[in-house]
Amino acid sequence: MLVGLLLTAALLGGAGWAVQEGLSAAAAFALGGPRSWTALGVMAGVGLLLGLVASGRVSPMAAFVPSIVLLAWTVVYALDPARATDLVPRDPSLPAALLQAGRGMGVLLAAGVYALVGVALFLPVLMPSRWAPRVRDDDYDDH
Repeated sequence: MLVGLLLTAALLGGAGWAVQEGLSAAAAFALGGPRSWTALGVMAGVGLLLGLVASGRVSPMAAFVPSIVLLAWTVVYALDPARATDLVPRDPSLPAALLQAGRGMGVLLAAGVYALVGVALFLPVLMPSRWAPRVRDDDYDDH
């Protein structure tokens, strides 16, 4: 469950920040500069974490928690975009990095990326083998 909460924070905050940082670098024609490389590195780290949770032998709850958050936010966006975008951090008293991540979250939400990732994380939860207990070698008797 803790891994799921960390993945949710990484997907929302890290990917949101990286997307907005990459868009800012592209708008400033600074592609290939340090801002672009940092954004690309953060996005690769988020992707690595996403892949490990989706395909690894961790608890199915680690994939279920972020998938439900992302899918629920996408459904809210589909039904009422104004309400869904109100959930994005915009208070000027927040740190600049969080505000930047919030703008990136809005981009990812509107582009449907959160729906795509939510479904990709939800499918492994449906696999019965993810819920089965692990069998260790010492559980077998050699009689």
